[in-house]
Amino acid sequence: MTPAHTTSDLGPSNEPTAAPREIRPTVAQKIFYSLGQAAQSGGFDTAVGFVFFYYTVVLGLSGAMVGAALAVGLASDAIVDPFIGSWSDNIKSRLGRRLPLMIAAIPLTTISVGLLFSPPADLSQPLLFGWLVLLSVAGRSSISLFNVPYIALGAELATGYAERTSVVVYRSVAGILAGLVITALGFSVFFADGGLQRPEGYPGFGWTAAAVLFVCMTVCCLGLRRHAASLPQPVQVPQPMWRRLPNEVQEIFANRSFRLLFLSAVITYVAQGLNATLNSHSFVFVWQLKSEDIQFITYAFIVGLLIGVGGAPKFQQRLEKKDVVLIGLSLLIANWLVVQGSWLLGLYSPVGDAALMPMQFNSFVAGIGIGFVSVSYPSMMADAADEHEHLFGRRREGLYFAGLGFANKAATSIGVLLAGVALDIIRFPSDIGQKVGVVLPHDVQFRLVLVWGPVAAVIAVISMLIFSSYAITRTRHAEIAAALRAKRDLGDGAQVA
Repeated sequence: MTPAHTTSDLGPSNEPTAAPREIRPTVAQKIFYSLGQAAQSGGFDTAVGFVFFYYTVVLGLSGAMVGAALAVGLASDAIVDPFIGSWSDNIKSRLGRRLPLMIAAIPLTTISVGLLFSPPADLSQPLLFGWLVLLSVAGRSSISLFNVPYIALGAELATGYAERTSVVVYRSVAGILAGLVITALGFSVFFADGGLQRPEGYPGFGWTAAAVLFVCMTVCCLGLRRHAASLPQPVQVPQPMWRRLPNEVQEIFANRSFRLLFLSAVITYVAQGLNATLNSHSFVFVWQLKSEDIQFITYAFIVGLLIGVGGAPKFQQRLEKKDVVLIGLSLLIANWLVVQGSWLLGLYSPVGDAALMPMQFNSFVAGIGIGFVSVSYPSMMADAADEHEHLFGRRREGLYFAGLGFANKAATSIGVLLAGVALDIIRFPSDIGQKVGVVLPHDVQFRLVLVWGPVAAVIAVISMLIFSSYAITRTRHAEIAAALRAKRDLGDGAQVA
């Protein structure tokens, strides 16, 4: 365990002093807050999930080029996250320190997502690649400008060990429901009757998704404006961000709990990014499902996700948050091994309508696992931020959640890049275009399933091994919270052991 430091060891705190008593948000505040997640995971991530298939299969860009373009967007986004986190930790305005960045992100995100699905016609391959890079960077950076302060605001919305999980549940459910809306619109309206392989539906889908994002982000900001403005303001620091940020980042990595959470999240998101990027390719070209039927796999995933998100707090009443994450990762690994392994061994290989129910069940199990992980990771990061104040005398929610966002995006970019390179390595045909119903050679299908399932599972096992030594338990957090309350009640800024 990293030794405790007093505030005087590190200089005066540049963070606001939090209230000494537990903060519990109202139901209305949690609902307004949750709509921000509808913008990120529900709208943005669901919509952008179609991009890889669109640019590789429909527009004919090579897998490596698409993977590289999306990886550049994710990597650039991950790089700016710590700057946004530090920026939002230190802004002083009449709207508070989080909301100004969130408001600025709304038009930027909306326009970027719409244009991402609307490339000019007849672009050459290099120009199409450039368009994808430009809009991927713009879209990812814009949503980060919203999401980093938004997640940090959630940590300030509640301070209790259990109440923070409640906030994450509201947030997750809103994201799930928004994802359901985007998925239903996509497959039922824009991509029905084999439309997933036709270019004409994508621009309308993109601008519709952008409109959903705009509404969710705007209502979230309007609903939280009074609460955000009422939070304690930071003390302005004389150093510019580019000079103070390296020390701040070094400081958060000095906390062992943060390091374990960060590394585990990175590896988990690599596996998840690799698997999710190849979902549509596998459903269409291995299991030979119709475009309009794929939505029912997504709905099964969403049902599982709702069960996982809703069940995580119940499990956390009896188990530690760490145990809930390990259960979730185990379910993901099973999801990536059982059906795919049976197919690879030639034991079970349904196609068409016969493959729909197995894929639904598989996706349902994955949804439960991701639900457990998606609720527990952010809640644990908020606990680790409390431990950080206990050890170092400073609040760093913005940087902590920027770190979680960095892990997500940097790792997902690696997963996307691996998926793109894998398509080229397995010799996935780049001229398949609008040939609905084409059957790939068995050896190409075999290699696609191998990467899609077992390879992702092996990566996730590594995450479990790292995460198993995480040490903030319910008892440990109660001790930290008591120490922080005592310190604040004393009002002398001294570290309480």
